[in-house]
Amino acid sequence: MDFDNTERTELSQLGEFGLIKHLTQHIELTQQSTIKGVGDDAAVIDNKDLQTVVSTDMLVEGVHFDLTYVPLKHLGYKSIVVNLSDIYAMNAQPAQVVVSFALSSRFSLEAVEELYAGMLMACKKYNVDLVGGDTTSSLSGLVISITAIGSAKKEDLVFRDGAKESNLLCVSGDLGGAYMGLQILEREKAVFKDNPKLQPDLEGKDYILERQLKPEARKDIIELLKGLEIKPTSMIDVSDGLSSEILHLCTQSNVGVELYEEKIPIDPLTYDTAREFNLDPTMCTLSGGEDYELLFTIDIGDYNKIKNLPDFSIIGHITNTAKGLNMVSKSGSVHELKAQGWNALLKR
Repeated sequence: MDFDNTERTELSQLGEFGLIKHLTQHIELTQQSTIKGVGDDAAVIDNKDLQTVVSTDMLVEGVHFDLTYVPLKHLGYKSIVVNLSDIYAMNAQPAQVVVSFALSSRFSLEAVEELYAGMLMACKKYNVDLVGGDTTSSLSGLVISITAIGSAKKEDLVFRDGAKESNLLCVSGDLGGAYMGLQILEREKAVFKDNPKLQPDLEGKDYILERQLKPEARKDIIELLKGLEIKPTSMIDVSDGLSSEILHLCTQSNVGVELYEEKIPIDPLTYDTAREFNLDPTMCTLSGGEDYELLFTIDIGDYNKIKNLPDFSIIGHITNTAKGLNMVSKSGSVHELKAQGWNALLKR
């Protein structure tokens, strides 16, 4: 992908320290816990009596993203959001991020500014401070590594291993959209390769494209549950597909599950696009990934608090291990739930 703008500034003109100074000179710190941010050997964070929660993710060009169709500003935004999602999945609040990236010589200063602008946009939206990081050169494209730091009271933290028999299984939002957005982008990339003169056909696909290119972390769900005085018994974010995440919760909690296919939330555009690609919409939710919704279990006694809320769906319930890990299909047949991953979709 060509990053040339009307002006192009080579990164070699600034050097590593000049680039860091250029990118970070306008950062404003907003968190009381941030004692020292960018500019020293290490950031200083004061969390007092809170538990510190740390999560990190690495995004590698050609593995996690394709710059043929991913705008750099969107990539920067997404790289922050996917890390914040992990913090929310612990029922904690993110406060700081550390950003590192490796760049090849094909990236200009203007390109890096676009990437960084997206990162700062996400930081501003979710009220987190960018407090440090590192930059280096790369011989194989762009690599981004983000570490998110948050905190919570000890009694508020939620782990993956707390699901109990008879708990309700819930998920926020809808699923499968990010995967179908990726299918649209890959299709148009293939068309472009065959005929660069053709314009991409993206009309009417805005929602699922945004689910792939600019996802959001579900901070609102954490706040909603707190307002309802509901503490999930277990929780995880949906980054690798619904089936994988359910299996993570069940394995670590040593429980079984009964998932109901008809209860899995699928947006109509996701459903129709899956059919357009001759894909099973349910398989797209089970194995697609990158939705960054929250999957969690709650005590059955909290049912009346959530039964009429549109923000999330009750999609099943927790059983004992002897009953296994199952999905009840729309026809009523029972199937073993497996983590099939991306390959299962690509082979269909």
